[in-house]
Amino acid sequence: MKSKKFIFVFILIILFILCGEIAKADDNFNPNYIISDVEILDYNSMNFEAIKEFLNNKQGYIANGAFEDSGGKKMSAAEIIYDRTVTNQVNPKFIIVLLQKEQSLIEDKNPSQTQLDWAAGYGCPDNAGCNPRWQGFWKQINSASLQFRDYMDNPQLYTYKAGYTYTFTNPYSDEKNTLVTPANRATAALYNYTPHVYNGNYNFYKIWQRYFSRDYIDGSLLQAEGEVGVWLLQNGKKRPFLTKGALTSRFDINKIIIVNKSDLDKYEKGAPIKFPQYSLVQSPNGSIYLLVDNKRRVFSDNEAFRRIGFNPNEVISASWEDINSYQEGLPINASSTYPTGALLQDKTTGGVYWVFEGKKAPLWDPIFLKTKFKNKKIIPATQEELLDYNTADPVVFDDGELLKSSTSPAVFIIANSTKRPITSGKLFEELGYQWQNIITVSPKILNIYDNGEPISEISK
Repeated sequence: MKSKKFIFVFILIILFILCGEIAKADDNFNPNYIISDVEILDYNSMNFEAIKEFLNNKQGYIANGAFEDSGGKKMSAAEIIYDRTVTNQVNPKFIIVLLQKEQSLIEDKNPSQTQLDWAAGYGCPDNAGCNPRWQGFWKQINSASLQFRDYMDNPQLYTYKAGYTYTFTNPYSDEKNTLVTPANRATAALYNYTPHVYNGNYNFYKIWQRYFSRDYIDGSLLQAEGEVGVWLLQNGKKRPFLTKGALTSRFDINKIIIVNKSDLDKYEKGAPIKFPQYSLVQSPNGSIYLLVDNKRRVFSDNEAFRRIGFNPNEVISASWEDINSYQEGLPINASSTYPTGALLQDKTTGGVYWVFEGKKAPLWDPIFLKTKFKNKKIIPATQEELLDYNTADPVVFDDGELLKSSTSPAVFIIANSTKRPITSGKLFEELGYQWQNIITVSPKILNIYDNGEPISEISK
């Protein structure tokens, strides 16, 4: 809600430009689903100290300002946000984003009195001036949080409702009229408060993503709360599994992370994962590939396919898009051994190796046999057999795995060949990780990885 006074609107537009918030919507913005019902009502998401720290980190004027409550008592912005959101049972993160969206108050170091007086835009409809009844920082926080609580509790009383389709104009943008079908009460509430997509609710989305969305590591299995589909994060994109077999043949479903839909929506969609592990697929030109993990291995000729003993009836037709979503591995010829990979154990020393694509990678810790290769049979081998394979770097855990040392309680997540410490148990749980999925390894295994940036409340 914004006043139509020319100067006020002009100031807002300049502020939005400076903040980089006015822009054409990115491909991940979904005007039908901006925030979840759970997120808007999670009034325990931040305690007072967390709110205070967040405001201080953003270095806006209100971080150190003092404002009067309804009884004339001086309170800090953090105290007001915490008190009013807990009392009215609305997420303080939501109110923080609203303050930045409406008046840039979270980051503005020198706001005008007008910005402070109409901090949340409450009582300032597009088609009329601001109502002095609601003037003042405390009143704005209190009234806005009460209003959104009522939107959620009594959605039938308001103009825009979930499941119905509406046409919104965009008075502060060059974007054309937009058809919107709010998917939930929270999104409908945002349109009741600000009845246009661009730039109002689009800006809310962008600020929410910038302030509070969670980033996840490549290799993570993500599932939006309340939805069925599971996605793999790979190269910064989310790849949907199209079949249960494609998921369960390669991954442990107990490691799926339940996330807010808005956190999942921000990732660009990648190529779907259609095929189970070790599928045989035929390209449009007739070449046959074996799919192993993230690799495709082409059979050099029909003789190679026949000699290794695969069944022609198991070959599935695939498009180049499907095939090219896998990295190219070494070709399989008639003399190739263990095309799907194998665990070989030296009969003399007892050492175990993972053999794949003509190389042997040593296992430095028995934990790999219980985790990464828990369903693999160990094949005894002579030292002479093992000499046929070049020695590769030792086996490591994949991106997205949670590790800790047997000598320390610190928990790390593996990301791009580094180990990134998670700075607190509270954050670990907020990110959706589960304690039972932590793998305890020897210090020698952890030392394989370089140290990465800690994952903390403020890391992105």
